[in-house]
Amino acid sequence: MTGPDYYVPAVLAAIALAVKSPSFWRTWHSPMSKSIFVILASSTAVFLFSAPPTVERVNRVTGVPNISAPLVYCILTCLSCASLVLVIHWRGGPEETLRRHTRMWIAATAAVVATLCLLFALSDVPVEQQRSFDTFYANTPYVREMIVLYLGAHTATSLVVAAKCWRWARELRALQAAWTHWGLLILVSAFVITVAFALLKLLAIGARWAGTSAWDPLSTEVAPALAGLGVGVTTVGFLLPVVGPRLESMWVSWRAYRAMEPLWRALEPFAGRGKRMPIHPTSSLEFRAMARSTEIADRLLNLAPHLDGRQRELAERYASAHGCTPDAAVVFAEAATIRAALLAAEGVGPPACGPASAGVDRSAPMRTQVSGTQGLARLSIQYSEICRSEFPVGVTRPEGD
Repeated sequence: MTGPDYYVPAVLAAIALAVKSPSFWRTWHSPMSKSIFVILASSTAVFLFSAPPTVERVNRVTGVPNISAPLVYCILTCLSCASLVLVIHWRGGPEETLRRHTRMWIAATAAVVATLCLLFALSDVPVEQQRSFDTFYANTPYVREMIVLYLGAHTATSLVVAAKCWRWARELRALQAAWTHWGLLILVSAFVITVAFALLKLLAIGARWAGTSAWDPLSTEVAPALAGLGVGVTTVGFLLPVVGPRLESMWVSWRAYRAMEPLWRALEPFAGRGKRMPIHPTSSLEFRAMARSTEIADRLLNLAPHLDGRQRELAERYASAHGCTPDAAVVFAEAATIRAALLAAEGVGPPACGPASAGVDRSAPMRTQVSGTQGLARLSIQYSEICRSEFPVGVTRPEGD
């Protein structure tokens, strides 16, 4: 891997950190916010300080050969700790238990970081190694122990997080919490990847202990690629339970917005002179769907004098006789009644009759049985189907009635 291979994921993590910064500022008291901040900041720093050009620059500025190695090890250890703390608080539980576990893991991480720094200070690593520090110094006193410590700590933390996520995912599967369930499974795969990263490093180092450098590419080529993949998958796993429901809500609102269009257009002559809800280019899909459903409801109020109560009853009985569920029959009857009323208003169908046509207060709202964004979306779909069908609106009586 070359410099750009490290800098690209570093930039992506930095962008995510910048985007989330306002929310971090607002919710900094939350342990979860702090954990996510450390995860994004550590992910950025790991790739930044692992890039060969940065390694060379840091070594030259500090005047300490290979100082980047313990720096990256310490950052990676903090990343593992933050991931574990986030999962602990994400899972929830008694506040005192959460605080105790958090303090325990932070203390363990601090001890590992201090030991890594001490071992590096005791070592002798005069030859700069920008990409192969682990294997080049695999047999060097103190460095050997430092490398094994950071890989062991990283592996242990990854296994603990993967196990916690796996157990929690199995619990949530029974509760049908889909987004969190899939997010946890993605995290399991992400931390399995990070374990594979550590194992490949250990294999290459073990080969060096055995007196061969043939396995060095596992550490210098394959393992860094796995590290980048692991960070990307980890980010997806943590963000999916947060972003997923939002995307689902947007998709549901968009479908409802599009589904309501036929009925909304059909009721255009009954829009009235009232002021419409302002729709801006930045308006959310949820707001657009709500605004359209409100306009349809207002137009149905204006259509109320043309509605035929008998038509509604006959259409509902017609739908029930043809196997529709009670809920579907109500939607069908409502759509058929609206269709008949629009035809009557245009002079195409028979005039409205029944309770809704005689002595009706035109300012009184229609007592519709279908309302809400999703309900009006279903009503619009049913209206479109009736318009395309051969259903004899306003004249059909169910057979045997």
